[in-house]
Amino acid sequence: MRVREQRIALRNAGHIDPLDIYQYIANGGYGALNRALTEMSAADVLEEVNVSGLRGRGGAAFPAGTKWRFLAGSNAPDKYILCNCEEGDPGAFNDKGILESDPHTVVEGIVLAGYATGANHGYIFIRHGHDGPIDRTRAAVAQAYELNLLGENILGSDFSFDLEVALTGDSYVSGEETALMEAIEGSRAMPRYRPPFPAQVGVFGKPTNINNVKTMAYVPEIISKGGEWFSGIGHDKSTGTAIICLSGTLNYTGMVELPMGINLNEVLYEVAGGVPGGKALSFIQTGGPLGGVLSAQAADLVLDFDVFRTAGAILGSGGVIAADENTCVVDLTRVLIAFCQYESCGKCFPCRMGMSHMLEVLERICRMEGESDDLALMRNIGENMQAGSLCGHGQLGFNPVASALRYFPEQFETHIVEKRCPTGRCHVPHFSPQLSRR
Repeated sequence: MRVREQRIALRNAGHIDPLDIYQYIANGGYGALNRALTEMSAADVLEEVNVSGLRGRGGAAFPAGTKWRFLAGSNAPDKYILCNCEEGDPGAFNDKGILESDPHTVVEGIVLAGYATGANHGYIFIRHGHDGPIDRTRAAVAQAYELNLLGENILGSDFSFDLEVALTGDSYVSGEETALMEAIEGSRAMPRYRPPFPAQVGVFGKPTNINNVKTMAYVPEIISKGGEWFSGIGHDKSTGTAIICLSGTLNYTGMVELPMGINLNEVLYEVAGGVPGGKALSFIQTGGPLGGVLSAQAADLVLDFDVFRTAGAILGSGGVIAADENTCVVDLTRVLIAFCQYESCGKCFPCRMGMSHMLEVLERICRMEGESDDLALMRNIGENMQAGSLCGHGQLGFNPVASALRYFPEQFETHIVEKRCPTGRCHVPHFSPQLSRR
C-alpha cells in the first residue's frame, strides 16, 4: 500500500497499556511537560503552538495558537481549559479511540495548554455512557496526580493545575462550546448568546478555552519536536495529520491517521480498499450530520480544511461514510436531517422549526409526494436557519441538503417529477420516529 500512516496523536495507540502511566513515560510521555516547565516560559509554549499552525480538530478548524492567545491575555486569577469529547457524530469515533488507547497524551496536552495560557483548572468533557473513555481517562488523571503531574507545584515548579472528568447526557448540541459549559455547570446543554465569548466569560463565569481531544493530543509532540516540525507536515494552512474514521460500504473500515494533503480517493481506494462486491462508489458523507455529501467524482480532492469547505463539505471531526450505488442520496439526506431535527435543543426558533419543516419536506419527497417548489422551499428554509440560528447546529443544518442538491439534483428531480427512486429504496412510505417523538 502506497499510502502510509503517519502517527502523531495515535503514536502510542496499540503499543502501550493505556492504564499504565509508566509505559507512557517510558515512551517519552510527560517529557514535553517537563521541558516546558524547566526550559520554556508560558509564552514560549504558546509560540510553538502558534508556529505549528495547529488548527482545531473539532470541526471549526480555528487556529489553536490564536485561540490560546485570547485566554492568555486575561489576567483573571482563575481560568479554565476544557477538552471536548462529546463526539456525538455518527461515523466518528476518533476522540473516544484516543482516550481509550492513550489518555495520558490528552492529559499532558491539557496541562501544557494550561501552562501556556495561565489557566489553573481543567475539565475533560465526555458523553455519559462511553464507559471505556471515561474509565481510562479517570484512571489517567488519578495516576497523574499520584506522580505530581497534576495538582500543586507540578514537578517542583511554580505551576499548579487541577483536572477532572465531567459527563453529559446524550445531547449532540452539548458538543457546542457554550452548551458544553452549561452542561458542566449542571444546566441543560443549550448554547449561550455571544458576546461575551468564552475567553472573556466562560464556565462558572471565568475565562475559558475549549479544544477538542484530537487538538490536545497533538500538543505534547509539538512541544517535544517543535512547531516547525509539525508545520512541515500537511498541506498549505492545514498542517499536521488528519485522523479519519472510515465506515459504510468499504472493504476496510476503522480509524487511520494520515498526513494532511493526501487525496481522498487514495484514502478510499488504497487505505479502505474501495467498495466491496465490485459495486461502484456513489457518494461519501463527511464531517458528521452537519457536514456535506460529495459525489464519487467530487471525491478527487485533498485532505485540507479549506479545500473541503470550498467543495461544499466539511472535514470536521474526521468521519467519512461511504455509500455504494444501491444507496439513495435523497433518503440518506432525510436520515441526516432527521438526526439533526431530533438533536436540536430547541432554544432558537430558526433551528427548531427549520429542521422540522425541512424534514417534513424530505419525508414528502421520499414518499413520492414531492411538489415542484419543494427544492426552492428547502433552500429558503436553509437560508433562514443559517442567518438566524444561535449556534452551528442550525447555521450548518442545511449543509447536507445543500451539498446533495449541488451534486445530485437529478435524483431529487426524479423523486419529485417522475415519482420514482433510482435505487428503489424509497418506494415504501417512511415513518420517522425522530419526528414523532417531538
